[in-house]
Amino acid sequence: MERTFRDGKEILKTAPVKPAPPPSSFHGAPPSARGIRIPGSGRALVAGLVRNQIVTESLTYDIPPGGIPDLDRDILKVVVCNRYRKGPCGVGLVHGFGFRRGAIATSVAHDAHNVITVGTNDTEILWAIEEVFRTEGAMAAITGNSRVVLPLDCAGLMSTLPYPEVIRQIRDLHDATTGRMDGIENPFMYLSFLALTVILALRVTDRGVFDGIAFRDVPLFP
Repeated sequence: MERTFRDGKEILKTAPVKPAPPPSSFHGAPPSARGIRIPGSGRALVAGLVRNQIVTESLTYDIPPGGIPDLDRDILKVVVCNRYRKGPCGVGLVHGFGFRRGAIATSVAHDAHNVITVGTNDTEILWAIEEVFRTEGAMAAITGNSRVVLPLDCAGLMSTLPYPEVIRQIRDLHDATTGRMDGIENPFMYLSFLALTVILALRVTDRGVFDGIAFRDVPLFP
C-alpha cells in the first residue's frame, strides 16, 4: 500500500484539483488566407522529414504556380505564426507527413513555442491555426467538418485535464491523423521540432525558411 506524507501529515487520495493556469502569452492573431500564400514558384527548398529523427534533410523540388499541396510527391505547406505578437507568418514546405487530407496545428513548437501547422489545403490550415489561438494553446487536427482538439491551457504546452481524459484525446488525435488523414505515426512530434533552428538542416519559423547549416534565414525559392 502506498502512502504519502507532507509535513508529517498523510495526504489522502482526493479528486484532481485543476490548478490556475499562468497568464496567457497568446497575443498574436490567426492569419488571413492572403497571409499564408506561397510567394512564388520555381526551385524551392523543402524540409524532408527523417523517420524517427528530429533532423530534416535539405531537399529541393520544382514547384509550379499553384502546385502546393503536391500530394503525389508528398509536399505540403508549413505555416508558423508568432503567438506573442501580431505580425506576418512564416511559410515553408515539408516532405514526409504523408497526409492525403486535413491539417494539424500545435502550440508545442520548440523553442519559441509559436503556433505551427501543416496541411493539405489553406482552409483547414487556417481552421487548425484558429483552434489553437481560440483555446490559447492546443493540439488540433482538422479533417473536413471534423475537428479534434486537445487544449493545452498551461502555457500552450500542458493540459490541466485529468490524465485519463488527456490520454483519450491523444488517442482521438491519433485516430484522426493516421486514420482519416492517412499520415505518418506521431506527426505532432515531428511538427513540434520543425521550427527548432539549432537542429539541421532546414527549419521553418515565423520568419520563414531557416538554413541550419548556414545558420540564417533563406528564401523559399533561392
